[in-house]
Amino acid sequence: MSAETEKQSLLSGAEPVLYVTDFPAALAFYTQKLGFAVDFIYGDPPFYGVVQRDRARLCLRLVEGPVFAGDVREREELLSASITLDSATAIERLFLDYQAAGVPFHLTLTTQPWGARNVIVRDPDGNLILFAAPGD
Repeated sequence: MSAETEKQSLLSGAEPVLYVTDFPAALAFYTQKLGFAVDFIYGDPPFYGVVQRDRARLCLRLVEGPVFAGDVREREELLSASITLDSATAIERLFLDYQAAGVPFHLTLTTQPWGARNVIVRDPDGNLILFAAPGD
């Protein structure tokens, strides 16, 4: 890749697609429990939409059934999205907010051996969403 091409290529974000089997329930979870806001929804009835919190955006896509067979997602800890926070203090506040809201956790607030502070939540469809921050 040339130096000129490198200067022109700027990745500005990523928007993971989460597959859900009950669109209204998923939308309610992300907005009411996780504090995201609806950016847009599409379809009548809705089958696709984007939720956003700060600079994090997640796409929700309605599907007819589970995308993963059995318990492989839990067993292998297959993450559907990873969202970063700026500080350990921010993730601690987020964890306490989610705990108070009754959000189901796959992993409660944990300091990893490499120093990162992680929380993994489980949405109604079993999507595992990682929230990660650097350790202090």
